[in-house]
Amino acid sequence: WVRSAPEGRNGRGMTPETFRDAREALGLTQAAAAELLGYGHPSRISEIENGRRKPGDTVLLLLKAYRAGYRPENWPGRA
Repeated sequence: WVRSAPEGRNGRGMTPETFRDAREALGLTQAAAAELLGYGHPSRISEIENGRRKPGDTVLLLLKAYRAGYRPENWPGRA
């Protein structure tokens, strides 16, 4: 998790910037992303997006699945 690493270089495939871009592309607020990814508070998403916290491998896999089209039943706006 290196701020300046190109996507994929560090083996985790996501920088703080690409994490934020993915969240925004999915139309999620920090609060909605925190709930879907299992974080207790939206500030955790802010910390990841600012490079102060590293997301776990499971969170990165979930975010990649969401980007690929997976949507759980509790997806915001899903009826």
